[in-house]
This record gives sequence, structure tokens and C-alpha cells, in this order.
Amino acid sequence: MIRSSRIRFLTGAATFAAPLSVFLLSLIASTALATYALAQVVQPPVTQPPKTAPAKSTPAKSAPAKADTTKAKTLPVDGVAAIVGDQVVLISEVTAAALQRRSAGADVKTKDDLIKLETVVRDQMVEAELLVQKAKLEKIEVNEAELTRSVDDQEKNVRKQFKTDLEFRTALKESGMGTYEDWRKVQSDLLKRDNMQRDLIQKLKRDGKMTAVNVSEAEVTEAYESNRTRLPRKEARVGLRQIVMPTMPSEAARKRARFVVDSLRAELEKHPEDFELMAKKMSMDPSTKEVGGDLGWNRRGRMLPEFDRMMFALNPGVISPVVETSYGFHIIRVDRVQPAEVKARHILIGWTFDSLDNKRAAKRADSVAAAWRGGANFDTLSVKFHDNAAQEDKTIPEWPRDSLPVEYRNAVEGKKLHDILNPFSIPTNTPGVSKFVIAQITFLDEAGEYTLAEMRERIRTQLSEERSMRRLIDSLKKQTFISIRYDPAKSLADPPQ
Repeated sequence: MIRSSRIRFLTGAATFAAPLSVFLLSLIASTALATYALAQVVQPPVTQPPKTAPAKSTPAKSAPAKADTTKAKTLPVDGVAAIVGDQVVLISEVTAAALQRRSAGADVKTKDDLIKLETVVRDQMVEAELLVQKAKLEKIEVNEAELTRSVDDQEKNVRKQFKTDLEFRTALKESGMGTYEDWRKVQSDLLKRDNMQRDLIQKLKRDGKMTAVNVSEAEVTEAYESNRTRLPRKEARVGLRQIVMPTMPSEAARKRARFVVDSLRAELEKHPEDFELMAKKMSMDPSTKEVGGDLGWNRRGRMLPEFDRMMFALNPGVISPVVETSYGFHIIRVDRVQPAEVKARHILIGWTFDSLDNKRAAKRADSVAAAWRGGANFDTLSVKFHDNAAQEDKTIPEWPRDSLPVEYRNAVEGKKLHDILNPFSIPTNTPGVSKFVIAQITFLDEAGEYTLAEMRERIRTQLSEERSMRRLIDSLKKQTFISIRYDPAKSLADPPQ
């Protein structure tokens, strides 16, 4: 328990960018960017399934029937939709992918809508095959272990829709997806192709073979205005700067812990071979106590600074003097050393706390809040009172309000920008012991519509990447034999009277 136990607030950029990719999917003209771009929540990636099995779609609850004029052809009827290099795209694959789009919410009301959808899907599958073939030429290899984990995660999400394993397997069979093993193989192959395309784009960017394309301000504005009605409403967000104050042990508790650890250190001086046994009997670190204080291999910077400095200063077999951290007193022994890493053990004698310690910490937090409201400098207060030893974050930038820990959500409720919140407690790894937070709201944005100013750079980046992808796809088309054999407009046309 000597590693940081702080509440980790990540930067909000990734969570904020996600809604943008949803509405900007309409700007993407190819599967290349659909699979590369971040927008699978709107429509599943269309990639060419393996030739050993027909295309499969994720099991789902029955959807309302579409109008008869838009029903797709029966899947078993097959043929070649396109030839790309030495690979074929089957008509059944195009039809299955189009059905998948419709089940995911694609708006198909008329026969013309269906013709347009199948045409787009066919072209996207051709472009996906171009990227896969290019990835093979670039010797892109997919990590099989990561691929298996991804399929496992996908399966877990799908299975949540069903109450039992039998219900899941029955749905697979009734949907024409074959056995569970067939479904797993198809999902694995689809994900593998998606990953190959993604990794190819990353490699080409690293190699400088995909340069950014300039986008004008007028084009950004036009993209925003044309997609404005499809843009999801933004969530309420809040930013904070904070002082996190630990509950400190009483002087009596510190003296008791010091007496115990000094006694143990004296015993180890006489019997250093008893280190592991003593750790099992006396250490107050629950994560290492049962293994004789074994911390495993650690690189520099993973532990608290005071502990880290001592651990890397020791020679193997040497028992350290007593080291104090925010967790208590430690005795350390390094067992083995290799370049940039050490394998060590420790014995922790931590503090003991009672209710009076928490009360003293709460009172101290109240006084710090009063000083801050009275004009005291944040940086000065932070240096003196913030829990730097545990590396607690001092700032929480633009975080979704609903994603804050409940203690933070309650504290910011009804507050205004620049308000200094009343001190509130957060739990620690020590039962019954809290830390106290004094925070000021530095950013506050209510739920509502995204403005052009908020979306400008994200739109510019998305449009630039889409055009860069378009250049790549056009270049690959010039280098590869492509023959389109399936025309949905002819296949779906009404028979002559």
C-alpha cells in the first residue's frame, strides 16, 4: 500500500471528443475512415468477412418489420459483388452488412433508400479490402492475445442481451449465424481486419505517408451548420482546483508506531534472516504481509519518493534504516538488482487512528477553507496543506459532472463559478479514516448545445483526416485491379410487367 492511492481524474479530452465523432460520421465517405475514425457506435464497421463463412451480425432483439418494398434478398442467394486484387467481395456479404446497418438504425424507408445503402456498403467493403491488402504489404501484424481479449469483451456485451447461454446460442442459430464457435471465428476475423486497418493508418502517419490536408474556416462552418441538428447535447462539465488534506495521526500514535518499528529494526540487526517471518507477523501492509513483504520488481518512480530513494540506494541484502512516509514507518530490504529495477521487501508499521483524529482533520480543513475565502493564496495553502506525499491531483480539468465521485457531485450541486466549496470528506484505503477536500470551481458549463467555437478544432481535424484518408484510398485504387460486378440498382429493380 505504498503506491499512490489517489482518486485519479483523467483529462476530459477523450470523453468530450466522442460525441463529435458520432455526428461527424456523416462527413465520412469511406469505410476506411469509418473503421479508422471512432464512430462505430453509429454504424458497425463494414469489413469483408472471411471467405470460409457468410457475414454475421451481432444477435439482437427482434426489430419492427420494414416495409415490403425494402426487404433484402434472401442471404443464401450468392454471387460476386466485386473483385479487389485477388480477393472477392460476395453479394451475401454486402446484403448482410446492409441488414446490419439497418438494425443499427440506418434510415431505409423506400426501395431507393435500400439501393443507396447497398451501393454505399459495397463500395466501403471494396475500400476496406484495399486497406487490408495494403496492411499485409506493410507487414502489419495483429497481437493475437489482444484480439482474443477484444472478442471476449464483445461476447460479454452481446451475452448481456440474453438471460441464459441456451437463449444466446438459440439466437445465433435462428439468425443464421451457425454455432457459437462459428460466431466467435467470424467476430475474430472481423476484428482482426479492423485492427489491421487501424494499425496501417497509424504506421503510415508515423512514416509521414499521410500528411494533413488544410481545411478552410468556411468549410468548418459549413460542416458545423449542416450537422448541427444531429449533434448530441453536451453534458454538464465542471473543473476544480483542490487541496486534499490527509487525516494525521496523533503524536501519541506516532510515538507508539516509532517505538514498535525501532524495536523490530533492532531485532533484525541481530537476526537479519528473520525479515520475511517478521513481515508476515508484524507488517501492516495487507497487500504484502502474507508474502513476507515482497514488493516484486519495481522501476524508479513507482513508489512514494522517500521510499523510492531509499530502495534504490540499498545494496542487495542490506536492511535499511527506518523510513517514514505518509503510510507510516518502513524497513526495507533489497533482494535483487537488475538494470533500472530492484526487487525488494518491506515491513510497514502504520498509524492507528481514532474518531478524534478525523474530527481534528475536519476542523483543520474548515480553517483552511476560511483562510482561502479570506484571500489567502491557493499556491501558498497548497504547499502547506495539500497531500503531496500521496500525489493527490491539485486540478480536475473540465470533468463530466455526472462522472465525478458522489462526494464531489454533492459538493458542487447548486454552486457557481469561482465558488470555494465547503470542505467534504473522501474515503481512504484505511477503514474509518478520511481525507478532506477544499475545492474551488474553475470551470462550469451547463448541459446544452455545442457551439461552433467548442467544435471548431475538432471539426477541422476530422475533415482533414477524412481528406487524407480519401487521398490514400484513391491512390490504392489506382494501384489495384478492381472489378465491380454487383449493381443494387439493377438487382433491386422492379421486374418488368
